Amino acid sequence: MAATPVEPESPREGAESEPATRELPAIDVELKFPDHSRYAAGTAPDFDDSYKIADVPFSAHDLPTDPGPITRALPLVEAIKRQQVKASTKNLESRLIGGERTMKRRDVAAQAGISLHSARKLWRALGFPNHGDEDVAFTQKDLDALLTIIDNVRSERLTEEAAISVTRSIGQMTDRMVVWQIEALVEDMIQNQGMSDPEARRTMVELLPDLIAPLEELLVYSWRRNLNAAVHRLGARSQAGAVSTGDDDDAPLPLARAVGFADLVSYTSLSRRMNERTLAQLVQRFENKSAEIISVGGGRLVKTIGDEVLFIAETPQAGAQIALTLAQELNADDALPEARVSVVWGRVLSRLGDIYGPTVNLAARLTSLAEPGQILTDALTAATLKGDVRFILSELESTPVRGFGDITPFDLAHGEGGSLIID
Repeated sequence: MAATPVEPESPREGAESEPATRELPAIDVELKFPDHSRYAAGTAPDFDDSYKIADVPFSAHDLPTDPGPITRALPLVEAIKRQQVKASTKNLESRLIGGERTMKRRDVAAQAGISLHSARKLWRALGFPNHGDEDVAFTQKDLDALLTIIDNVRSERLTEEAAISVTRSIGQMTDRMVVWQIEALVEDMIQNQGMSDPEARRTMVELLPDLIAPLEELLVYSWRRNLNAAVHRLGARSQAGAVSTGDDDDAPLPLARAVGFADLVSYTSLSRRMNERTLAQLVQRFENKSAEIISVGGGRLVKTIGDEVLFIAETPQAGAQIALTLAQELNADDALPEARVSVVWGRVLSRLGDIYGPTVNLAARLTSLAEPGQILTDALTAATLKGDVRFILSELESTPVRGFGDITPFDLAHGEGGSLIID
């Protein structure tokens, strides 16, 4: 459709003359409803996938003060933008899931040689929504992935229970990772490129095709490096044995670990006074700084819970160093409130990427007892660290702790070179 001159309305008697004639930009789209009165009434035209959609070379910022016919055409512009997003999303889906959806769930299960019940258990572990019998929702890639899991069970490399657990770990971690990545990129567009939220999300759909390959490559690289680090930890522990926790002969939990918490003081009251963007920046700064320190100290960030991070380390000394550095760095950051920190050496149960057991509970209780800027530990951990010049331990008054009775907390402070070196 060629550019069409739009005549201004006739000026009212005695009124100033209207702005000069302005041409509407060419819009390369065939309208199903050519009656323009529909647009003036705010009704956008309908499209189907056969229509050619082109970029519209003007935005609301380009409009003249006088609305006139260009403003009345805005529903058309928005409809075109929505159709562009729809087309981009469809193309992106085809690339991500491996082509057109051609199979129903029973088709996939039958070709994999398993019952629908077994297939659904694996799909639920991956976090997939439930599909009906008549939904054409699967591709060849879905069948290949299912066969990959099943073949490891059939070859007895994995039990069925282990296969489901490993599959769930992949589903849950990648789901959280994808949400995190999308929101981080959208937030960056809003804050640093001046886009509105809808504009940023439309741009994200257009940008993703160029990001798929590098993000996928980085994901596989990171997974391999982290798996390699885990292999080294397995080897080291199998050769050297675990550090004693004093009850190794009758230990109900399998793993001896240093467990620590870092908690921001007055977070709840601060969050009530902050707007969403400022609060998000505070939480992100806290999580990023904590993750960096824990990583440098050789620990693992188990999870973040708003104003709190939970970490583990292989030895009590490594856990103590991480705790000291967390307190030092977080309390020195003027953009963050003060932090309370704890660290406890003991046995834990690891499940689904999380950790459980009395050691975790005790570390959480000690964190709530700590003063702003303070690091607390228990008597067993203090005895394990005693004699190490990097740490100064001071016994405090005995205090009742819910679920543990009376305990004697110890204040942990820097000795000679106790903190980690952070760039």
